[in-house]
Amino acid sequence: MEPILKARGLVKRYGRVTALNNCDFDLYPGEILAVIGDNGAGKSSLIKALSGAIRVDEGTIELDGKPMNFASPLNAREAGIETVYQNLALSPALSIADNMFLGREIRKPGIMGRWFRALDRAAMEHKAREKLTELGLMTIQNIGQAVETLSGGQRQGVAVARAAAFGSKVVIMDEPTAALGVKESRRVLELILDVKRRGLPIVLISHNMPHVFEVADRVHVHRLGQRLCVIDPRRHSMSDAVALMTGAMAPEQLNEFA
Repeated sequence: MEPILKARGLVKRYGRVTALNNCDFDLYPGEILAVIGDNGAGKSSLIKALSGAIRVDEGTIELDGKPMNFASPLNAREAGIETVYQNLALSPALSIADNMFLGREIRKPGIMGRWFRALDRAAMEHKAREKLTELGLMTIQNIGQAVETLSGGQRQGVAVARAAAFGSKVVIMDEPTAALGVKESRRVLELILDVKRRGLPIVLISHNMPHVFEVADRVHVHRLGQRLCVIDPRRHSMSDAVALMTGAMAPEQLNEFA
């Protein structure tokens, strides 16, 4: 099976600091790939490179076997890569429907939409409700309510639903359960599994090892700006993963503990 999203030899330097050092990456169709690593390991730079937020100095990125050169996150979105950022990238004062369609609003047909750029709010609210219902998020009663009135878990749900609605190839989630309570974290994990069941591969960046080992199919261990190894969470323990990402264990020692 060929990776749907592949990167080879990525290098990104910020002056004298090398954030990515000949980094490789593989995401296969229909899987949840967790990316773990210590603070400063280069996880954020890797994800920013894959989502078009930064341009690498060296290396190649391929999506569905085609070379990609994203100039911006908009280019990545147009190619089918959606990202749920840690800060959610939601506008608190806007409604749920407005946030779902932020930057890709539906205009009214005919002269009103073409010349006067009037928004078709009824169509946006209908589609937003449809997507939220698909992911079991209709505890939200009013699709027109402001996002600032929602709980943390509901806001995360809106961000995930937006990514699932428009991500045709890949969904990237950056610390989706950070700062959430136990109940809300559980709902977000269920959402991630729901997105996977719809056939979308997911890149999950997280420091929460129990969550990673619960939902991930493979775990990409990132250390010192590059992929150290990829482990199977069914064969290796959380202790192994922590030892690898901190440098207490070398990848060659994995077989000894498998």
